[in-house]
Amino acid sequence: MSTDETTPATPPDGPDTIVLVHGLWVTPRSWEQWVPHYEARGFRVLTPAYPGFEIEVEALRGDPSVIADCSITDTIEHLSAVVRSVERPPIIMGHSFGGALTQMLLARGLGAAGVAIDSAPTEGVRRNPLSQVRSLFPALNNPAKRHQAVGFTPEQFHYAFTNTLDEAAARAAYDRYAIAAPGRWVWEYGLIANFKPGPQETWVDYANDDRAPLLFLAGGEDHIMPPSVNESNARKYRRSSAITEYRLLDGRSHWTCAEPGWEAVADQALDWALAHASVSHQPAG
Repeated sequence: MSTDETTPATPPDGPDTIVLVHGLWVTPRSWEQWVPHYEARGFRVLTPAYPGFEIEVEALRGDPSVIADCSITDTIEHLSAVVRSVERPPIIMGHSFGGALTQMLLARGLGAAGVAIDSAPTEGVRRNPLSQVRSLFPALNNPAKRHQAVGFTPEQFHYAFTNTLDEAAARAAYDRYAIAAPGRWVWEYGLIANFKPGPQETWVDYANDDRAPLLFLAGGEDHIMPPSVNESNARKYRRSSAITEYRLLDGRSHWTCAEPGWEAVADQALDWALAHASVSHQPAG
């Protein structure tokens, strides 16, 4: 794996747009600090929502049923259309389940470079550390939750997402950002997909040589998507000649995109993407 740390100059024909893909239990609001940060560096920034997630956090808390049946197929088609609408192949960054979606978008030949931050695994990654099981247990403790939108209590969110923050900061993050998530995504893509015959919705071709470069950033203190899950996911691509790198962010939780020091994470992600960006992967149309 490369260790190039050089901060690149943006090529005149390189990416001028960044697409930020949110994860589960949050909305595009979770990127509200990254948008002006990247705009200040001269980039257009898009934060597409999953279908149904485009309404405000407070409304989704009031009626989470509107996202209970959200389809991953519809979601990836919607995100693909957003990426294809950009004139120059953009940089795609995704957090948590957005990291899995980022991998799926790159697997379709989209984007100039991808960064998966604290990524949920794509199909075939079989690492399930105890902290992950504990984090996801509120969604997995009753099969009926496969058909519901499932939320966390403030205490559960603190353990799963914001464990490096004190109680007051963790509660503020919960109040500002936390919503429910489709239970079927946790069950079917986080638990059952590896046991079903044939490729499922989160399958990607790990041996594909013709995709944009991909960086995994893993928080060393992440409970819900621990480093071992991200490292195992990155290793799945070892047969591909396309660039894949894995980097550990010591001391950082799943909330790494908003906890103190997020600016350094954002800059590391963008600098790597610019250094490795390709303009040859996005299909026309």
